[in-house]
Amino acid sequence: MKRNTTKFLKITFASLAFASAVVACKSDNDEDDSEFMGLKESYTIDRFKVLNIDPKVGGNFTWSINDSIISQDSQLEFISPVVKTYPLTLKIESNGSTKTYNSKIIVNHEAGNFSKYISNVFDFRPAVGQFMNEIPEYINGDTSDKMLQKAKASLVGENSSMISLGGFGGYVTFGFDHTIPNMEGRDFKILGNAFWGNDANQPRSGSCEPGIIMVAYDRNKNGKPDEDEWYEIAGSEYFKNTTVKNYTITYYKPNENKTPVPGSEFWQTDVEYLKWEDNLGNSGYKTKNTFHAQSYYPQWLSGTSYALTGTKLLNNFYDQSGTGAYWVGKSYDFGYADNAPNNDEASNIDISWAVDRNGKYVKLPGIDFVKVYTGTNQEAGWLGEVSTEVAGAYDLHFN
Repeated sequence: MKRNTTKFLKITFASLAFASAVVACKSDNDEDDSEFMGLKESYTIDRFKVLNIDPKVGGNFTWSINDSIISQDSQLEFISPVVKTYPLTLKIESNGSTKTYNSKIIVNHEAGNFSKYISNVFDFRPAVGQFMNEIPEYINGDTSDKMLQKAKASLVGENSSMISLGGFGGYVTFGFDHTIPNMEGRDFKILGNAFWGNDANQPRSGSCEPGIIMVAYDRNKNGKPDEDEWYEIAGSEYFKNTTVKNYTITYYKPNENKTPVPGSEFWQTDVEYLKWEDNLGNSGYKTKNTFHAQSYYPQWLSGTSYALTGTKLLNNFYDQSGTGAYWVGKSYDFGYADNAPNNDEASNIDISWAVDRNGKYVKLPGIDFVKVYTGTNQEAGWLGEVSTEVAGAYDLHFN
C-alpha cells in the first residue's frame, strides 16, 4: 500500500510538471498565437501629430493608403500636414495566409494655430570667432541663460534675424511647436547668409559656410530635446573619406592684455591670438583681425577652455586670386546649413537623409528638434574663420 501511494504521487508530480511546462511554453508564444481582432473603424488625429497603431502580433505587415504602400513595419507611425480622411488598409501575412483589415484615418485641424517657423531655442554654445559677442551682442554681465534668450529672440518666428556660430563645432539647438513630417521630397529649410560670388571661377561658389545638421523626433512627447536620440543629416560629404567623424577641438581663452604678434598682412592684428588643439594632434592659433577688436572668445563662458565635437568637413574655401585678395567658398551638393543661398534648393533638407551613429539610414515619422553646428575648421585669409550663420528655419509642408 505504501509503495503504491509513492508511485501514485510520483506520477502525479510528473504530470503536473509536464503540464506546467506546456503552459509555460504556450505563455512564451502567446504573442505569436494571439489573434488580431482588427483595426478600429476609424482613427482620429490632428495634423502634424503622429498616430501610432500597434497590432502587437507577429507576421509580415503591409500598410497602404489608396493602394500605395506607406509602411511595412509592424507598427504604423502616421503623420499628415493636411486636413483629410485617408482610407487605410493593413495586410498581415502569417503562416502562409494573408488577412486584410480596413479602416480610415481622419486628420483634423489642430485646436490652435501652429507656426511653420522656429518656436523655441534650447541651447546656444558658439565657438570662437570674429563675430563672437557681436551676433548676438554680449553686454557685460550677461550669463549663458541671457545669451540663450538673445539667440531665441533672434531665431523664433517669421521675422527672424541672424546669429553666428563661430568656428568648428559652435552650435545652436532649436525646435518647432509641431512635428515636421517626413514626406516625399525635402521637408524643411534652414536660413543662412550664403551667397554666390560674382567673380567666382567655379559654379555654385561664393560665401558658403557649411554647417552640420542634426535632427531628433520627440518620441517621449515632453517638448524637450532631452532623452530623444539625435541623428545626423548625411549630406553629400558624409560618406567620403575626406570627412572626419568624432572630431574634437579645444579652444583656449586668450589673454586680451598680452602683447599682440602682428602678421605680415595689414589685417593681421595678432596671429597668435587664440590657441586651439584637436584630437588628431594638430594645434594652432586663431588670428585676430583689424576689422573686429572685441574678444573672439564667448565672454559668458567662465572656463579657461572648452571643447566641441562633431563631424568635420573638408575645407571648402580657396584663394582664387592667389594673392589673398579674393577667397571663395564652394557649396557642397546638399544636406548642410548656410551652404547655399536661401532661395536655392540646397538650403532645403530631407529628413530621409538622417542616419544613426553607425551611419545607417533611419525611418523617422518626422522631427521636432534641430541642431546646427559649424562643420569646418578653417580660416579664409582676411575673411576670418569659416563660421556657419543661422537666420531662421521653417517647415516646407506648412500651409
